Amino acid sequence: MEFIAAAEVAVIGFFQDLEIPAVSLFHSMVQKFQAVSFGISTDSEVLAHYNITGNTISLFRLVDNEQLDLESKDIESIDATKLSRFIEINSLHLVTEYNPATAIGLFNSMIQIHLLLMMNKASPEYEESMHRYQNAAKLFQGKILFILVDSGVKANGKVISFFKLKESQLPALAIYRTLDEEWDTLPRAEVSVENVQNFCDGFLGGKRLNTMLPSLDNSYFSNRLNF
Repeated sequence: MEFIAAAEVAVIGFFQDLEIPAVSLFHSMVQKFQAVSFGISTDSEVLAHYNITGNTISLFRLVDNEQLDLESKDIESIDATKLSRFIEINSLHLVTEYNPATAIGLFNSMIQIHLLLMMNKASPEYEESMHRYQNAAKLFQGKILFILVDSGVKANGKVISFFKLKESQLPALAIYRTLDEEWDTLPRAEVSVENVQNFCDGFLGGKRLNTMLPSLDNSYFSNRLNF
């Protein structure tokens, strides 16, 4: 479906029966998640193409080419809270804003390298920096998850301190690999496509400066355990 291929995140209801309660719940999500594309299909050929054998709600992500399914057995007992949580946790974009919900989806992704831009969204440079950051993200699609950490959110201070950064060193880039906990930082970073690309290429090429074993005090890691 071209509709799915064109969307960063698409949620599709593959329904064999439009009278089941899950259909009305599905419609209720459209206004809540305006950055997500929604669609419904009852076409048997479409269902077969996506290996759907029963009523299923599927989330498709461009960033890592994942298809995540809520199948018939899950849908039978689903409510608005559970469906909303499924979408919120798994809605990863080319650039995903970090929060306790998206942290779960980030660490569940098959992509093991995360790049974090730590920057205050209220700063005058934010819009232009984000535009460049998104352009850089396209160069590493399928290899690195690009993440925004809003330093203006008090709770995110723990994420910043995890990478041994201070407020005076922001905006900064941090890169982190979940497999072996290796990471590197670029304090006071000028957010340009070239700088982001060079930083990522250096890490992918073996330039890693820091290793830290996770603990429950290390918020970037522990959010996926405690949320």
